[in-house]
Amino acid sequence: MNLNLAQLFSRSPASSAPAPSTPEPTPIRAKRPPKGAGIFMPLAVALAIVLVVVGAIYIAMRPVTLKIAVGPPNSEDVKVVQALSHAFSRDRGGYIRLKTIVTDGAVASAAAFANKTVDLAVIRGDLEVPKDAASIAVLRKNLAVLWVPSAGKGKKRSAIKKIQNLAGRRIGVIGRTPANVNLLNTILRQYGVDPAKVEVVQFSTGEVAEAVRTQKVDALLAAGPLNSKVTMDALAASQRDGGEPTFLAIDAADAIAQNVPAYDVAEIPAGALGGVPPRPDDEIKTISFSHLIVARKSLSEVTAAMLTRQIFAVRQSLIPDVPAASKIETPDTDKDASIPAHPGAEAYVDGEEKTFLDRYSDFIWWGIMGLSAMGSLGAWFAGYLKRDERQNNSSLRVRLLEMLSQARQAGSHEELDSLQSEADEILKDTLHCYEDGAIDDGPLTAFNIALEQFHTAVADRRSMLTAQPPRAPVPLRAQG
Repeated sequence: MNLNLAQLFSRSPASSAPAPSTPEPTPIRAKRPPKGAGIFMPLAVALAIVLVVVGAIYIAMRPVTLKIAVGPPNSEDVKVVQALSHAFSRDRGGYIRLKTIVTDGAVASAAAFANKTVDLAVIRGDLEVPKDAASIAVLRKNLAVLWVPSAGKGKKRSAIKKIQNLAGRRIGVIGRTPANVNLLNTILRQYGVDPAKVEVVQFSTGEVAEAVRTQKVDALLAAGPLNSKVTMDALAASQRDGGEPTFLAIDAADAIAQNVPAYDVAEIPAGALGGVPPRPDDEIKTISFSHLIVARKSLSEVTAAMLTRQIFAVRQSLIPDVPAASKIETPDTDKDASIPAHPGAEAYVDGEEKTFLDRYSDFIWWGIMGLSAMGSLGAWFAGYLKRDERQNNSSLRVRLLEMLSQARQAGSHEELDSLQSEADEILKDTLHCYEDGAIDDGPLTAFNIALEQFHTAVADRRSMLTAQPPRAPVPLRAQG
């Protein structure tokens, strides 16, 4: 039934004259009032939950800045890491940012990592590795190259043909780090040569030519990536009068790798070290070790996976400016690796990296369930708060029906006016209940029917009272 509010409000408590007999106006359907007040609390709770979820996702997805220790200064490792940092900063959609902390070398970087002053570090795999380190990527693989300088024109060729012949000799180690000396000692022990019976001299690449010219060394050891500038410069400096160096193969590389897991078996292909004729003239066996980017095992799997993804996403673009970036490789994901891969990096390498929905589906699901539950609870609570109002309005509707009977039996216009005034108050209260959401269309329609009947009864009774002739006064009889 249409709600005739124009008719509901057309009655006035002061109207004592009978209503003129005019055609009923076309009922105007009332525009349903908004029920925002009735559901404000559940909506507020739902909005709060949405804001919390959105805030949590924002915090989870905002860029994370990780400190990475790398050294020594001006090295190729520092240049590669700085190039990665700059590339990450330019990538607005990237999740990871890097802050480079330059140290004195791999040992200092590992110490900074162990002391938890940095989040990541570039460490050397054959040195002491922090217990909680897990690899993110291989920054470069290093090969050990052991050779004897050329004798020079008119000089007797060196008698050193194999590693066992190094006993009692003077060996030059390229680089000042003690780690290269440890590498040499590992090789010597495998061949039964006592390191104490070998004289070791450490010097930089620029000092190699002088050392060879003055015959300060009988053999040289360099460690670095294949075709590295350090190794190539040292080889060039060790040549005398067009002679070619003699390379010493590490045929026991398998045994060394078995005994020291930090080392791997590697091969130097013929001609890989340049020169004419090619150096070496045949493939030689050697050992290798890696410089790795490591993170703590406690680092979030999501963060580690995103870091690994970003490294390999920008790697190719860095090569023209920083050729050493071409040496970056994926970490060893074997379970028995000396430095295990971080689960996040492993997931990226194996193609099992979790998507956004994989990572947050549980939160989204529980968020939806929470919103649904909170909505139901809010609706129930809103209804609970309105129960007294509904009960009161129900009693007013019953009162209106009682007033209907009273209007039909009213004995005067004043009594009808009093009933009309009370009906107007009931109408106001009912409309307030409707606006507050305490009642809906059903109870309002029932009230409209009762009110129409009441108005009809009042109008009929007024007409009847008006039509009745006034009663004649009763004459008083005289006594006596």
